[in-house]
Amino acid sequence: MSETATIQSGDEVVLHCSITLEDGTVAESTFGDEPIRITMGDESVLINGLQLALYGLKVGDRESISIDPDNAFGMPDDEAIQQMPRSDFPADMQLEEGQIIAFSTPDGDEIPGAVKQLDENTVTVDFNHPLAGHELKFEAEILEVIAKGQGKD
Repeated sequence: MSETATIQSGDEVVLHCSITLEDGTVAESTFGDEPIRITMGDESVLINGLQLALYGLKVGDRESISIDPDNAFGMPDDEAIQQMPRSDFPADMQLEEGQIIAFSTPDGDEIPGAVKQLDENTVTVDFNHPLAGHELKFEAEILEVIAKGQGKD
């Protein structure tokens, strides 16, 4: 591993990062905790819009940029807000506004939904990403870059 290697597609990167909303609310941060390890191009840990800010950085770099909703988690979609019969939920399940519930999709994936409204017959669930529609401040500090094809040995 070269200390001056810049981040490129396929590289493994160890970093600290934070995501802050427009109002200063910290949505996520690894600073003061364990860093994350990502493979550039794999969006399972960090979405592409946030990864784009990392390309060309090297060990020791600290970057802070604003990312608009289109390059982050998109804009909220009205079609992602669903009204569901209360009977679709277990009778003993306590529901309240703001509660996040895991739902299974027909193909077996799990997606979170936030309870927006409820009455005795209907539960309105928002399946939009909680950060959809927000401009984000993304800050990253690069701790290690392992070039694509290079082992840790």
